[in-house]
Amino acid sequence: MINPSSALEILISRFIKFALVGLSGVVIDYGVTILCKEKFKIHKYISNALGFSFAASSNYILNRVWTFASHDPQIVSEYGRFILVSLFGLLINSGVLWVFHGKLKMDFYFSKLIAIAFTTIWNFFANVTFTFHAA
Repeated sequence: MINPSSALEILISRFIKFALVGLSGVVIDYGVTILCKEKFKIHKYISNALGFSFAASSNYILNRVWTFASHDPQIVSEYGRFILVSLFGLLINSGVLWVFHGKLKMDFYFSKLIAIAFTTIWNFFANVTFTFHAA
């Protein structure tokens, strides 16, 4: 049995790794969102979903290898669980974006940053318990 303080240290270490992976995801998310919205003139919420989707796939690979060191041979199933968590995260992300940008009239990109923060918390705990069974 794992010592409770060791379990907390492992959880904190994983969260730090998850957050670092998430930073790379933010770069991908913003890059794709800006490219789609500004260059290709795709609707801002569709651009947001595309940015989020590209970032989610990149984050899966990095989290599987580094954060959780998963050796699950059922990679398609694990990826499916990760994407399912990410889709729920996308709903949270879009809802927070709608509240802060759509209702509170805050800057779109600042609102997106707030949405990413909310979504990160959901994604971490859902992935620990559901995707990678690392709790």
